[in-house]
Amino acid sequence: MALQISATNPEHPALLLALPWDVPLEEWPEEYLVPLPRGISRHVVRYARAGDEVIAVKELAERPALREYQLLRDLDRLGIPAVDPLAVITGRTDRTGAPLEPVLVTRHLRGSQPYRSMFETTMRPATMHRLMDALAALLVRLHLAGFAWGDCSLSNTLFRRDAGAYAAYLVDAETGDLHPRLSPGQREYDLDLARVNISGELLDLEASGALHPSVDPVEFGHEICTRYGGLWQELTRTSVYPAGKYHYIERRIRRLNDLGFDVAEMQIEHSAGGDTVTFVPKVVDAGHHQRQLLRLTGLDTEENQARRLLNDLESWMATQDDYAPGDPLAARPEVLAHRWVRDVFRPTVRAVAPGLRGSMDPAEIYHELLEHRWYLSEQAQHDIGLDTAVEDYTRNVLPKARAALEPTTPE
Repeated sequence: MALQISATNPEHPALLLALPWDVPLEEWPEEYLVPLPRGISRHVVRYARAGDEVIAVKELAERPALREYQLLRDLDRLGIPAVDPLAVITGRTDRTGAPLEPVLVTRHLRGSQPYRSMFETTMRPATMHRLMDALAALLVRLHLAGFAWGDCSLSNTLFRRDAGAYAAYLVDAETGDLHPRLSPGQREYDLDLARVNISGELLDLEASGALHPSVDPVEFGHEICTRYGGLWQELTRTSVYPAGKYHYIERRIRRLNDLGFDVAEMQIEHSAGGDTVTFVPKVVDAGHHQRQLLRLTGLDTEENQARRLLNDLESWMATQDDYAPGDPLAARPEVLAHRWVRDVFRPTVRAVAPGLRGSMDPAEIYHELLEHRWYLSEQAQHDIGLDTAVEDYTRNVLPKARAALEPTTPE
C-alpha cells in the first residue's frame, strides 16, 4: 500500500514528505526531533520540525487516527480550544515492507506545557486552582458545543499562560463524541471521569514527591466538579424578573460577557399574568473579549489577554484628542485601535529582545509589562511610564526568569 497523506492544507504534504515515515516513530533520529516536554500518552508521540512548523506526531491505528482527525477538525470549526489537526498519514511501511502504524499530525501549540512539566518545580496551590479554573472552563465549552470528551484529564490537556491565569486546550480527542446536545447524564459521566482522572494523576505526583504538601489530591479532584458546576449554572440558569425590569436582562448579559461569553440566542417569555419575565440564554459562545479585540485591532489572543488589552486600549483612547464618543466627526474606535497597535502595542513588545521572550507570545509580554508598570507605580506612589517599566523589566526581571526556566523548559 502506497503512503497516503490526508491534510487540511495543500502545502503540508510537501513538507511532511521530508520526514522518515519508513522508520517507527520511537526510533526517529534526533536530527528530525524537537526537544519539547511531552505528557504521558498511551501512544508513541514525538515533536518534529516540518519546514518552519513544529508538529506533534502520534502513532495509532488507522480507524481511530482518522476519527480523531475529523473530531479535531469539527472542534476547530466550532471554535473550541484544541490542538490544530494537520494530517493523517496511512500506508506506512518500513524498509523491508513490513506495515507501520498510521500517524496523526497536529500543530504544536506554541507556549503550551503538559501538566507534568509544570510540576517539575513545586507548584503552589494558588496556581493549581487556576489550572482547575482553566480545565473547568474548557469542559463547559465542550459540553455547550455538544462534545462528550470521554477522557477529561490533566494528561489530555495543554496549558498556556493567559494574563496571569491559564488557558486549557484539548490535546486528545480519541475517546470523544460530538452530539447535537448532551444530556445531563452524559455531562455527569464526563465530569465524574475528570474527577477520578485528576485525583489519580495528582496521587501519582504525590508519590513522586512533586506535589506541594498542602495539596490533597482527592480534594482537588472534587474541585473540578465544583468549579464546573458554578460556571455551568451561571451560563445556563433560568432567570425570572419583574415585568418592566428589562435592565435586569442586560445586567445578566453583561455578567456573562464579564465571564468571557456572548449570548448568541436567548428565550424571553412573559408570564400568564404579565407580571414577570423569564429569561433563558439558549446559545452561549465563548470568546467575547477575543472577538471584540480581534474586530478592533486584528490581534488574536487568549480571552484574559484580550480583556486586559482592551482595558489598556480604552484607557489610552481616553487620552487622545480625537476621542469623543457619540461625536460623528470624531475618530472611529477602529481607527484609534489600529493607532494604538501601531504606536503603543507593537513598539512596546519589540522593546523586549527576542532572546528574553522565551515562549511568551506578544499579548502575554504586553500583559507582563502592564503588571510590572503597576508594581513600579505602587512602589513609587505615582504613575510610572510604560517606557520606564519596559526598561526595568528587561534589565531586572526577565533575565532572572529565563535563567530559572531554562532547566525545565526546553522550548
